[in-house]
Amino acid sequence: MDILGSLGLLLLLSPLLLAIAVLVKLSSRGPVLFHQMRIGQMLQPFMMCKFRTMYANADHGIHHNYVSWFITSSDKGQAQNKNKIFKLTNDPRITPIGRFLRRTSVDELPQLWNVLVGHMSLVGPRPPLWYEVQEYKPWHRHRVMEAKPGITGLWQVSGRSRTTFDEMVRLDLRYARGQSLWADIKILLTTPAAVIKGNGAC
Repeated sequence: MDILGSLGLLLLLSPLLLAIAVLVKLSSRGPVLFHQMRIGQMLQPFMMCKFRTMYANADHGIHHNYVSWFITSSDKGQAQNKNKIFKLTNDPRITPIGRFLRRTSVDELPQLWNVLVGHMSLVGPRPPLWYEVQEYKPWHRHRVMEAKPGITGLWQVSGRSRTTFDEMVRLDLRYARGQSLWADIKILLTTPAAVIKGNGAC
């Protein structure tokens, strides 16, 4: 399903992908695509691609510090402010067009290429950065061991902007331990509605 689905979507969405690429290029200096090392299944690293949503040479230390706080504070009740997971409010690094791309999640569409070449699945846990994995407790690591990462997933359609990190991991593990074609189809069909409602917005 992954190969046929990603290839079909890349062909179907090619006019939209081209239009977004032009908008990103015209909006600010820098490349159209943003490539970042992520951790896949069994802790295998791969290069994930997205549309660039930040200004060139943005300081990623801001995100590093926030991720560290979010993961380590999740079990202490400090993350219950329901701030968007791993996303900073009013992040100055994000371009105006980038805010729209993130809000609608279309910045993720280039990951269809990652699915086509086998790095990711259409459905699965969100692929973490290496410094995120370094903050994991032992039970957190099962989310990257038991399933291939995906563009969308159970967490993404379950109100991700209102969940803590531990809740995200539990949803990922529930998906990984009950994977089925029907479950994947159900998640794929509910993803557009989640994005429209803002549950899937970054």
